[in-house]
Amino acid sequence: MNGAEVAAEGSIGVVPMRMSHLEGVLDLGFRAFDVSAMPYTSWSLSSVAAHFDAQPEACWVAESDGAVVGFVLGSMSFDEREDWGYLEWIALAPSAQGKGVASRLVEACCQALFAAGAARIITDVEAGNQASERMMRRNHFSEGVTVTLLVRTRPDERGGVRHPAARSRPEDPARARLRAVARRSGS
Repeated sequence: MNGAEVAAEGSIGVVPMRMSHLEGVLDLGFRAFDVSAMPYTSWSLSSVAAHFDAQPEACWVAESDGAVVGFVLGSMSFDEREDWGYLEWIALAPSAQGKGVASRLVEACCQALFAAGAARIITDVEAGNQASERMMRRNHFSEGVTVTLLVRTRPDERGGVRHPAARSRPEDPARARLRAVARRSGS
């Protein structure tokens, strides 16, 4: 994919992410990601902004009639490996699934990361997410290292004492400010 795909009205186009997409990307991510499944991962405005700030050419959205229906966020920062790209976040609204949109997003991100110098691109898929695993395999990803997340419960919770659960959608002050600005500007 070279440059942005121009979409006919009613179809789904894949375009480079712009500032105007931030709220749509953030909202779709909150609907798509269960951060309690991978507690070391957090979805927030700052995680979106960090990717967009560091590697904007690896951040793409799928749009339908002006609405964000999918996105991918990648970067050239995977641990200490300067030569590995990381396709970290990808999500699709149900209306965009099964139409090849995810593959178009992956290809756009991968091309940008290879152009930025990536020798390899890595991603991770939650165990049991067979649809995402199949899609990644169709897009030339293969299994590398498997990591098992082990969890230790607090001792007082093992005895039946329950503490209020952490919110699955944490309060994000930056997001609240973004919405306030958007309301004031009429967006």
